[in-house]
Amino acid sequence: MFKIRSLVTALALAGSTSVVMAQALPTKAPAPADNPTTAAKVALGQMLYHDPRLSSSGTVSCASCHNTMLGGEDNRAGSVGVGGQVGGRSAPTVWNAAFNKVQFWDGRAASLEEQAAGPVTNPIEMGMKSWDDVVVRLKALEGYQKAFAKAFGKNSISKDTATKAIAAYERTLITPNSDYDKYVKGSKSAMTEQQVRGMKKAVELGCVGCHSGPAFNGPGTFQKFPVISNGYFEAQYDFKKDKGLAEVTGKKADEHMWKVPTLRNIALTAPYFHNGRVKSLDEAVKLMAKLQLGKDLSKAEIADIVAFLGALTGEFPKQTMPVLPVSSGTTFN
Repeated sequence: MFKIRSLVTALALAGSTSVVMAQALPTKAPAPADNPTTAAKVALGQMLYHDPRLSSSGTVSCASCHNTMLGGEDNRAGSVGVGGQVGGRSAPTVWNAAFNKVQFWDGRAASLEEQAAGPVTNPIEMGMKSWDDVVVRLKALEGYQKAFAKAFGKNSISKDTATKAIAAYERTLITPNSDYDKYVKGSKSAMTEQQVRGMKKAVELGCVGCHSGPAFNGPGTFQKFPVISNGYFEAQYDFKKDKGLAEVTGKKADEHMWKVPTLRNIALTAPYFHNGRVKSLDEAVKLMAKLQLGKDLSKAEIADIVAFLGALTGEFPKQTMPVLPVSSGTTFN
């Protein structure tokens, strides 16, 4: 388990007597016992993450939809995969994904390792027929033979080691030291008066009932969305068209159940919600208050909460793009 800050009275810092469990984002992510993080794994994982040769067309990589030069996604309502196919969900951010208890919008993957395996063979995303075909490609490249040997030992190229390497790299994608983090560590000047008002309002409304913890993504449970039916907004945004977890399980009880997404860096990750139908953060805040909490917010209250969410933008670790193993004298496509 990662280290959690003790009880910090964030609102007390703001001159209030209220007490909030305020936690700064850890600077390191926990790794599972069967996949401890090493420099060699991270280096290999970064190569695999950015290599479009893991797709059937040689044009789509993990980074195509989860861009580490941006907010960890692609700012599209639906990501573009092989053959120009467009997916039905907006790509979630990869930044701080290591702190999710489950992965994907519908939470169908329990770990980063499991998540890393999915898109590669998804016909709409990266389009490979099987991981066996991926392994054949990787084994054909001398650079990958050496990188896998360094990370896992000789003759170690497999689906298991490839996904473990990608997950190890993703666990380094953490954005600490936001203005909010500095604030809860004791710097009163780190957040503006408007941001503090927005924080207070978010607590007052009950937003932290779901968006709790250092990553503002809750304890790992699912949440129904929308909670409150609204025909006007449904006609505009089609939120209920996708049944969420029920698309995986087939259970009626799982309809419209979703992983609680992180609020970290949310100012950078428009458009919003699982289908990317909401273009602005102002509108997203308005809709969440109405559809989840039954509250109508004033323009001033919305502006304050949006300002607070801006304080959750952290420091992005510098990314030096890897040199990929060369395909000497041949092509896969």
